[in-house]
Amino acid sequence: MINAGTGHLTSVPSSGEQHAVRDAITRLRDYLTSQIVGQDKLVERLLVALLADGHLLVEGPPGLAKTRAIKALAHALEADFQRVQFTPDLLPADLTGSDIYRPEEGSFRFQRGPLFHNLILADEINRAPAKVQSALLEAMAERQISVGGTSYVLPQLFLVMATQNPIEQEGTYPLPEAQLDRFMLHTEVDYPDRATTLKIMKLARREAVTQRELPPPEHRLSQETILAARRAALALTLSDPVAEYIAALVDATRHPEGYSTNLRQWLRWGASPRAAIAMERGARALAWMDGRDFVTPEDVQSIAPDVMRHRLLLDYGAQARGITADTCIEELMGKVPAP
Repeated sequence: MINAGTGHLTSVPSSGEQHAVRDAITRLRDYLTSQIVGQDKLVERLLVALLADGHLLVEGPPGLAKTRAIKALAHALEADFQRVQFTPDLLPADLTGSDIYRPEEGSFRFQRGPLFHNLILADEINRAPAKVQSALLEAMAERQISVGGTSYVLPQLFLVMATQNPIEQEGTYPLPEAQLDRFMLHTEVDYPDRATTLKIMKLARREAVTQRELPPPEHRLSQETILAARRAALALTLSDPVAEYIAALVDATRHPEGYSTNLRQWLRWGASPRAAIAMERGARALAWMDGRDFVTPEDVQSIAPDVMRHRLLLDYGAQARGITADTCIEELMGKVPAP
């Protein structure tokens, strides 16, 4: 098969190797769940993005362990991590790096920016202007950075997790559609219930006593293990009826008149081909983590909202009536028959 990160042909792990890497991913998931209390969906989506070679946009109020999640993932992998706080005065070179003049050498040398790490946290991405946001486009889509006429290849294991706060909109810059489309998933997180809050308080108290925010896992996973798991997940069987179902879901957002009167009135622009690719890869990753060697329509239905949420443009009238992307997705799932 073709590796999604490099474009080169790679071998699919054998059944014995797949069992070993699946066990490793299960241990990783257990570790993340133990450290990110009450956010099982966030943990799952983070692992889906990791296995499907995608990027993740997480939206939710402050204090819901968004930053802790990516830090815990970096803690459990043999990979470097970099956090970038997006602010209005950030410059594109602050992400990509720039050519620095060396007087002692009489020449310029490229100083690499934070995007050359494996795991990137773009914290509050909507607080930086569009010019800075667009600096991520080439990195996320092409896995390279171009500065001064020279292109620099990014690591094979490269994942951007961006966060944005839905509460405070003053001083923010909405992400352009072109960049939103580069994110494989848009996941929303919400406050935990009372019982989960008590567990979080207990975990925070234990960490205060030990003076250690994140206890180390028993074993840190190598990048080779992650890439082997990715190859195994993306090689899962996807039957023709399930593939047709994915195509129909995406097509219904582009030609809603053939599926629903409501969708025709609500939608101004549908999902891109990247949505179909993301839905297929995400469904494969979910099935593989569940221990299956085939994808079901339920896998597609589980991942579809996070794939579609940021790719649908709503009519202004629909927005004025309180219609959201999730409303459209709910209507979509009800109108497109599953195999």
